[in-house]
Amino acid sequence: MQLTKLVVGLSLALGFVATAAAQTTMRISISTAQNSHQGVAIDTFAKEVEKRTGGRYKVQTFYNGALGGERESIEAVQLGTQELAFSSTGPVPNFVPETKILDVPFLFRDKAHARAVLDGPIGQDLLAKFDAKGFKALAWAENGFRHMTNSKRDVKEPGDLKGLKMRTMENPVHIAAYKGFGIITTPMAFPEVFTALQQGTVDGQENPLSVIISAKFDQVQKHLTLTGHVYSPCIFVMNKAAFDKLSAADKQAFVDAAKEGTKANRARVDEDDAKGVADLRAKGMTVIDNVDKTKFVAALAPVNAEFEKQFSKAAIDKIRDVK
Repeated sequence: MQLTKLVVGLSLALGFVATAAAQTTMRISISTAQNSHQGVAIDTFAKEVEKRTGGRYKVQTFYNGALGGERESIEAVQLGTQELAFSSTGPVPNFVPETKILDVPFLFRDKAHARAVLDGPIGQDLLAKFDAKGFKALAWAENGFRHMTNSKRDVKEPGDLKGLKMRTMENPVHIAAYKGFGIITTPMAFPEVFTALQQGTVDGQENPLSVIISAKFDQVQKHLTLTGHVYSPCIFVMNKAAFDKLSAADKQAFVDAAKEGTKANRARVDEDDAKGVADLRAKGMTVIDNVDKTKFVAALAPVNAEFEKQFSKAAIDKIRDVK
């Protein structure tokens, strides 16, 4: 009897060891807080991966730039020192130049238009471009429409931006556009931004409401203008070699988990956009919401002419024409 118990006990123990050994742990990171549209995205993704793979894969989640800024995280994924990252498209064109076109100012009419483009043939073709660069792009998600904040003055028209020192993402399209407004651009990784605003190293920054709220920029910025000048996607990226090692079923599990993460992410962006202005006003920010966007578009006419040469007018019009 004792021998039987021993054999059963050893069998169970060995079974637990085998189960533990069979679990593969991966890491995913964001530059923003856990309580944000990006945090919701990776938390949902991690939960779905574990569920869809029967616990054989576990995804550890890291927030607030704990593993580095967006560019560092994407580099780590490309090198294979980190398996996964969730990033805005800020630094992505430095790795996959074809994605630059998504950052052209005033390209998208609204979120529904942007989502239709990213979920349709244009967006899916762009995801495939990542393969040759050492990534598997799992899904497009969302950062949202970007708006301007600063500590100096109300911005009611493009001329009010002239001379403002603004933090920008490490993105060549954004930098070119903001210089067109007369902004003094300062590219900077996101984890450094709050301190730079607090210390006056820069006067302002631009981000979607979801980011402005979760980063608590209201504590260091007085003025917000709803320019909606650029639509900012996010993306789930995975190291290509790590993805290729997965079984066909597990590959599908990771892709489906990213799609679920995207659903949760977009729902949070919608929620933040709906309540964000009232929330930030209540916290003391001055919000300019009656913006004449035609003036901002006109101010960028020379820059947009350059973008049409760079990306081709046909490619830009193809995106604009998506219903």
